[in-house]
Amino acid sequence: MTSGSPSRGETPAHATLKRLALGWARANGFGICGLEVRVPKSGYRADVAAYGRGAAGGEPRVAVFECKQARADLLKDAHVEAETRARLAELTERRRKLEELLAVHRPDLRRGEALWPEYDAWDFAALEHQGYRGVLAELETVQRRVLQGAKFSKMFRYRCADFLYLVTEEGIFAEAEIPAGWGLLVRTGDAVALVRPPACLDPTPAQRHALLESIALAGTRELLRGITDLPGAPPPAD
Repeated sequence: MTSGSPSRGETPAHATLKRLALGWARANGFGICGLEVRVPKSGYRADVAAYGRGAAGGEPRVAVFECKQARADLLKDAHVEAETRARLAELTERRRKLEELLAVHRPDLRRGEALWPEYDAWDFAALEHQGYRGVLAELETVQRRVLQGAKFSKMFRYRCADFLYLVTEEGIFAEAEIPAGWGLLVRTGDAVALVRPPACLDPTPAQRHALLESIALAGTRELLRGITDLPGAPPPAD
C-alpha cells in the first residue's frame, strides 16, 4: 500500500477521505492499494484503487474509490453521459442556426479570405450578441462535461473494477444523486461506514490485472518521488 502525502493543491479534507478509504480497503480484504491510480480503459485517475482476495482467499477482486468532500465535487462528475451528449448536440445545432442568421444580418463580419462569398468564413469573435454569447458559454461548459465529466457513468459502463465506491463526508448528498451501481462510504469521525453496497460488475481477468499493474505503477511512482540520484532509467510513465 502506498501511504503518500497530500497531492499538490489537495485539501486536508480530501486527503483525510483518501486515508480513511485506504484503511477501509485494507480492513476489508484489499491488501494491495494505491493512491492516484490510472484506471485502464476509462481515461481517469482514481483517488484510491485496491486489489485483494478477501478474508477467505477466494477469487481476486479489484475496487476503485472516489472521494468527494463537498456536494459540488460530487455533482460535477455525476452528469449522466447520454443526457449531456444530447444537450451538446442541441447546443451545437443552435449555434449553427444562430451563425447562419448572424451572417445574413452582419455581412461586415465576413473575413473576405475566399474567392467566392459562399465559401467565405465569418469572424464572430468580437460580436456582442447576448444570445449568441450565452449559447457559446453553455456549449463550452457541456463540452467540458463530455470530455472530463460523466466520470461515474463511464466507469460503471466500462466495468473498471469489481466494486466502485464513493467516499463522502456526511450529509453532502441526496440519495438520488448517488451514481447508479456505486457503493457509498460515509465518514463519521475518523472512520468510514458502508451505507450502500456497490453492484458487483465482474470485470474480465485482464481488466483486473491491468488495474493491479496500475496500482503497482502508482506505488513505484510514489516510492521514487523525491529521489534525484537514482541511477539508470527514469521513473516509469503512468
